[in-house]
This record gives sequence, structure tokens and C-alpha cells, in this order.
Amino acid sequence: MALRSIAKRKAWLLIFSSWPRLFPASRFATNFERNGRGSKLRSFHDLLSLRAFSSVSLVPFPPSDCSSNLSNSNETKVEFDSHHGKEMEETKGKRTQAKLKRVDFRTIEVDMLPTVVILGRPNVGKSALFNRLIKRREALVYNTPAGHVTRDIREGVAKLGDLRFKVLDSAGLETASSPADILMRTSEMTRKVLPKSAAAIFLIDARTGLQPLDMDVGKWLRKHAPSGTPIILAMNKSELLDDGSGSLAAAAGEAHALGFGEPLPISAETGLGMADLYEILHPLLEEYVLQKNQNYHDNLTPLDNVSNTEDGDAPLQLAIVGCPNVGKSTLLNALLLDDRVLVGPESGLTRDSIRAHFYFQGRKIYLVDTAGWLQRTKQERGPASLSIVQSRKHLMRANIVALVLDAEEIAKAKCSMRHAEVVIARRAIEEGRGLVVVVNKMDLLRGKKDPKLSEKVITAVREEIQTVLPQVTGIPVVFVSALEGRGRMAVMRRVIDTYEKWCLRLPTARLNRWLRKVMSRHSWKDLASQPKIKYFTQVKARPPTFVAFTSGSVQLSDTDIRFLMKSLKEDFDMGGIPIRIIQRNIPRKAGHTFKESGPRMTKFVKAVASDKRVLSRESPLEAA
Repeated sequence: MALRSIAKRKAWLLIFSSWPRLFPASRFATNFERNGRGSKLRSFHDLLSLRAFSSVSLVPFPPSDCSSNLSNSNETKVEFDSHHGKEMEETKGKRTQAKLKRVDFRTIEVDMLPTVVILGRPNVGKSALFNRLIKRREALVYNTPAGHVTRDIREGVAKLGDLRFKVLDSAGLETASSPADILMRTSEMTRKVLPKSAAAIFLIDARTGLQPLDMDVGKWLRKHAPSGTPIILAMNKSELLDDGSGSLAAAAGEAHALGFGEPLPISAETGLGMADLYEILHPLLEEYVLQKNQNYHDNLTPLDNVSNTEDGDAPLQLAIVGCPNVGKSTLLNALLLDDRVLVGPESGLTRDSIRAHFYFQGRKIYLVDTAGWLQRTKQERGPASLSIVQSRKHLMRANIVALVLDAEEIAKAKCSMRHAEVVIARRAIEEGRGLVVVVNKMDLLRGKKDPKLSEKVITAVREEIQTVLPQVTGIPVVFVSALEGRGRMAVMRRVIDTYEKWCLRLPTARLNRWLRKVMSRHSWKDLASQPKIKYFTQVKARPPTFVAFTSGSVQLSDTDIRFLMKSLKEDFDMGGIPIRIIQRNIPRKAGHTFKESGPRMTKFVKAVASDKRVLSRESPLEAA
């Protein structure tokens, strides 16, 4: 009986599913009777019931009642009552509206992402929260209760779940500072970025409790923050208070006095409260994006469909390095045409390596302003020591290194480069980076007594740099005045030209034609000592690296490699960038041995008369 019931069930299911294909021009209502009452079949699960199959009757509608929109005849049309269908349509409309309203932040370009700024008094963990959001240790973090580590506005892309936004790490706010103080200048920079932000995170320290300076920062926010900008009050360092003793609730009650609503307990060190921060930020930033861009869904381009950029189209990484107080930050502001970083007469003003980007002639360029390069000592501790490590890290990440020199110091010391600057240049060359020397503060040489002082400096710098750095010939040198904005375009042209040489690729056929000409014009001491280069090819760019395949036991000497490097730079205009040549020896092929089948035949050698000696050789048969 059980097998018969199952077979009956499968048969009815097959008839029900194949009926629309047999009669595509008609529509059917599926009715079944249960307990003497007729009702509409609402789901396919009812077909799996034996009681339903026992009384199913298929009644075709007339063809005249068929609607014109029944194009897909492979799906079974089940008739619902009007009330239930209306509810389903309303629910479907709400779901569609919610789906259209949702913003996928991962498909938005970086320049179009909303911005969130982190504010607060010094030493509350703003940089630690910044590192937590961008998932990298970029900002310097150091416990300095009496000092200030962050001085500039640092920008990064935060990744909080599927939420993406630009986050700004600001300096600590102190309202009691004097107008000439560094903190007043940092507060002014923070005030400028507030109107451009979609939201602000007001950070306080939960362990120390509410401080008078927190109240001052709250008043400063009410005064300078634009109306309508959401301010999220967050209590950092809350991981130790979340122990169930009620200390966290007491700290939250105390933070209510600031007047920014319910405080959010978080921990930038452990990641506590990041999910709650996501729930708060996501609707705010979503509404902000939809308000700013009304045609968001029409102009949306998924990042997966964007093709990968080639090496020539990749963003150029430019690092500005040099000794303290030579004008690196002023040069960055001049290139960006904006007061992006803090500048002043104080030495060692920059601590964090600040990264910014701009477009020059259609090319995207990332600029990195590093701290002053100092020799790190064992006794030195604190933020200055961390700044040195960070500067070296960004030098190795860069494509092109702009070494900034002080023209006034060169005129006083009568020496173009100090020891620290020579170390920077040699390290950049050893790492395979392109080098551009920028001599700043040329405007200070105009008021000197010697009117030809600037010309003497220009001539001396070009000659001494080539003497100090003989590894690379043709290093470009640019003389500018960053304070006046002179020489900005010359710097960028030199940087672009050096970058294009750094990315240059030469075909193997052209290199081998060049090699034959070079080897023929070189004067070798002895033909026996001349290396036999089979072929010459480029294996990589950035920097250009070549491989010379030689045969025999004679290897290329250092003199031969320097000759090839010099010829490459002269013939292919590759001056100013490091070139690497690697030599590889091609082993000789071993002689082939042939196996002979049958008896071995003796080979007779015919004797040839010679003036030097007489050859006499007999065959084995004649000797016998």
C-alpha cells in the first residue's frame, strides 16, 4: 500500500507540473475539496498530502479569459484570493524600496566616500581608533600624557564590515593655547575639515572620567560644528570597566553631562564596541550618500567590473625626505596648492608621515611628507624615534624619492650635502628608487651681498652630487622656492620624467642589436679575456633589471658591468635611475655519445707529410 501511495503521488505531481506545457494558451485553477468544502490550493506542499491528491480536480478556464502577459508557460500559475495578493504586493514593494535605498559602500570610489573625523582632547586614543578602523598601524601611537604626538590631519579609508568611509585623525584640541602656539594652529586645521565631514566622533577617556578639557572641547564643537552634523560620543578604553561592577554605567552617566546623547563604550585596543559603532554610522552615512548623490544607483559601477591598471597607469608614489627644517612640508603644500600639513619655523614640526594625493596631467600621484631624517641613537626614545622608523619605511615604499636640500645651509657650509643627506640618497639608490634632488629656499640667497651666490650654489651642487653619488649618473636637480611657489611645475616634470624612465621596458631584439655595437666599439685588452655574451635581455622594470648570458669560464668584471651601465644610460636616456645588471653563465652542452650496433669498425687515418714532423701510421692489418 505504501509503495502504491507513493507511486500515485508522483504520478499526480508529474501531471500537475506538465499541464502548462501541454496547454500553454489556457490558465488553470487548481481546486480540491476537503470535508465537503471547496478552497483554493495555496502552496505546492498541499500536493504532497494524500488527502489533497485524492480529491484534486483540474478545471481549465476558457481561452478567452487568458491574460496577455502569460509569456512564461513553464511556471505554474496559482490563484490567490485578492486580500492575500494585495498584502503580498505591498510587502514586495516595501522590500524593493528597501533594496533600492541600500548603498553598497564597497562600490563607491575613494574620492566619493563620506568623511568621518575623530575629535577629542590629547591622549584619549584617537590615533589608536584610526588604526583600528583602517586595519593598519599607520598613525603613531605613544603614551605621552604631557605631550602631543599627532599634529597633522591624517586621512585613511576605514573598513568596518561592509561599510567604507574616509576617516580623519586630528590633533588633540586645547582651547587654552595661545594664538602663536602649535596647538592653536592644529585646532584651526581641525576647524577647516569639520564642514566637509558627514559625521564626527567625539572621543573621551572612560578610565580617567570626564575632565574639564572635555567640557571645553564640547563647547568648541557646539561653536564650530555645522548645524546638522551628527556627533557620536564614544568612551574609549572601556574594556577594563566592563566587568559588571557598574563602573561603566557610572562613567556613561557622567558623560551625559556633555549633552551629546547616549555615550558609546568602545575600545580601540581590543575592538570592543565596533559592531555598535557600525550600527550607528551605517544609516547616517547611507542617508548622507543618498542626499549628496541623487543619481547614485544610476551611476553605480561595481569595482569588480573595473579592469586592473597597468604599471604605467598605476599611481605614482612620491616620498619627500630630508633633514629637519629644510621645507619638506612647505613643498608638499605648494604641490597640493593647499595648507594640507602644518608648517612653521620650528624644527621637527612634522612627526607623522602624512599621505595625500592629487592629479597632475591626468596622472594620480600620492605624496608622502616624512619627518626630518635623523640618526637614531640607543638613548633616544619616544615619538621622535618612531618618526625615524616611519620615514625609513615610507622611503622603501616610494617609487620616486625627492631629497630636499637647504640652499642657505649649502651657502654657509660650502658643501652641497651633509652626511645624513648622503645616507638618504645612497639608501634610495640601494633600494632601487628613482632620485630627484630639490634645492629649496633659493629666495633667501637674493638678499645676500654676493649677487652671484645663487649661480655659484647651482654650479657647485650639480658637480658635487655627481661626485658624492657616482653610482647613478645624470641625477636631476631642481632649484625652487616652496614658500613663494616657484619651481613647482619643474619639480613635477622631473618627477614624471624619472618615473617613466624607472618603468621603461626595452625589447630583447633591440637590446641585442645594441649589444653588438657596444661590444665592437669597446677596446679590450686581450681578445682571449673578452667575455662572450650570448644575448642580453631585460627581466623586469621598476627599476630596470637586465641579465647578460655569458658562455665560457670568463665572467664580466666590475669594469665591464660599469661600461654596460654607462652605455645603457647614454644610448637609451636612462640617466638618474639605478640600473641593475645580472650575469648568468650558460653551461656547455656535453658531447653526445652514439651507440653502434654490430662489430666496431676501425677508422684509418691518412698520413699527411709536414715540414715540422713526419707522420707514420700503420693499419692493424699491415702490422699483422
